[in-house]
Amino acid sequence: MPYAQAEPPQHGNSPSPYAPAPAGPYNAVPDAASDASRSGGGNRRGLGADRLALIIHSLADIAAAFLGLWILLYLLEANQVNVFVGFVHGVADWLAGWSQDIFVMEAEGLRVFFNYALPALIYLAVGHGAAAWLRRL
Repeated sequence: MPYAQAEPPQHGNSPSPYAPAPAGPYNAVPDAASDASRSGGGNRRGLGADRLALIIHSLADIAAAFLGLWILLYLLEANQVNVFVGFVHGVADWLAGWSQDIFVMEAEGLRVFFNYALPALIYLAVGHGAAAWLRRL
């Protein structure tokens, strides 16, 4: 009679330790595709670079939104004494300080539009480009 290994006694409904584990999401072996999807598309640097890219992307969007909002408020002749309008104007002036008076035109509306739209476009291009570059690393 050949030698056979005895199985340990079973207690209740627990599976045998010698039986293969049932398939399920908790005991599946992760593959490379699922690891890449969890880390943000196969980014070798991981979530840190993705978060930094998201921060840069968001800051560029916020800067452009303030500049665009100031252009809109100016062209719609918003009350300059209003606290909100003054706040938006102050932030827009700070963001576009480096580009003030690049365009000197007689038409005040066009001058404000171009002097604030140019930095908004530059912030968007540089911010989104830097974020895309970080995500590709």
